[in-house]
Amino acid sequence: MTTAGAELTLRHPVERFTLDNGLRVVLAPDRSVPVVAVSVFYDVGMRNEPEGRTGFAHLFEHMMFQGSANVPKMEHARLVQAAGGTFNGSTHQDYTNYYEALPSEALERALFLEADRMAAPAITEENLRNQIDVVKEEIRVNVLNRPYGAFPWLQLPQIAFASFANTHDGYGSFVDLESSTVDDATDFFSRYYAPGNAVLCIGGDLDVTETEGLIERWFGPVAARPVPPVPPTGEPRPTEVRSTVVEDALAPAPAVALGWRVPDPVGDFDRYLGTVLLAELLSEGDASRLERRLIHDDRIAIAQSSYVGLFGDPFDVRDATLLTTQVHHPAAVPVEKVLSAVHEEVARIAADGVGADELRRVQARTEAQLLRQADSVLGRTLGFAAAEIVHGRAELAGELAARLAGVGPDAVQAAARDLDPDTVAVLELRPSGGRS
Repeated sequence: MTTAGAELTLRHPVERFTLDNGLRVVLAPDRSVPVVAVSVFYDVGMRNEPEGRTGFAHLFEHMMFQGSANVPKMEHARLVQAAGGTFNGSTHQDYTNYYEALPSEALERALFLEADRMAAPAITEENLRNQIDVVKEEIRVNVLNRPYGAFPWLQLPQIAFASFANTHDGYGSFVDLESSTVDDATDFFSRYYAPGNAVLCIGGDLDVTETEGLIERWFGPVAARPVPPVPPTGEPRPTEVRSTVVEDALAPAPAVALGWRVPDPVGDFDRYLGTVLLAELLSEGDASRLERRLIHDDRIAIAQSSYVGLFGDPFDVRDATLLTTQVHHPAAVPVEKVLSAVHEEVARIAADGVGADELRRVQARTEAQLLRQADSVLGRTLGFAAAEIVHGRAELAGELAARLAGVGPDAVQAAARDLDPDTVAVLELRPSGGRS
């Protein structure tokens, strides 16, 4: 690691312990501001869903906000906001999280709220039906009635992968959602929301000894349950091109997405870092390779972007995942011309490599983004929690900027060589709506 890289390592100490019920706890004290962040990450995401229950991980995230044994419906929000705090939750491919950021004197309130719903969320017929309707409306707004709503995040995996875990619609089909029962929800909770399947991460203005006592008080009584194994989501690498065409009645212009399989984000982390920087080098900023080629020089595209991971965060996902390049282009430009230009730019990096100055520019931007994210107590706490549940090491979140600074040009060139045009997945989107 270079000296510059070493200076990028976050120096926040991390303390960890495990309760008797299996709950893993990570504490990241920082007494500089009177704020705490409390996050609970459950090791269950979209890829854990069984066939016939697509969208269930996201649906259950909604259910966890409908009250619990000692907290009436809507009271969680009222109690957090009354303390001057904020809260939210989100569903990802490999985990679901819940979190609050509050003044430090309200720490125990947040711990009580999270422990109560970990022990006994209000899984009732009324709550389930209500939240199914909410999720269906969310799908209508975000996917069905929005241009490019499913492109490419819901559509590209269906051709890039083979297994149900990696190909199904994690937002959920209406048929699967509507046929869900209270028994399904209860079973899902019992199976995946066990304390031993979760990480509690707290950051900010906290006293470690006092906080350990509060955690034991509120989370200690939550009953232990068996922990399901982490699902095997890795797949053999593809050996041929896979492609399909979809139509979008709302889209104003055609688009195309290319997806390449990349190294295992956990098991092959060093190689994976080269791929992360390659995506940045391809598309981030006016000086990036694809921005210059597609937008400024050839003028064959309206917009372009490249990223690793389904949701654009390369460090919160397990194997298997993709480097995705998506390009929106004028209808007069043949999609083949766009594809050829993208492959040519990747091939140029694979053959000629990258200069030290260009790589350093990309590294500086990426490092700045990571450090900016870690600047807030909440951002830092969520980063530690994600690193703990995905990689088993919360400390990795504080090392990411330094690890990226240590990646050399050869690693980025090797990553480009991995983007084989003969094994790419190609999703072409064509507008199908007529203008009235």
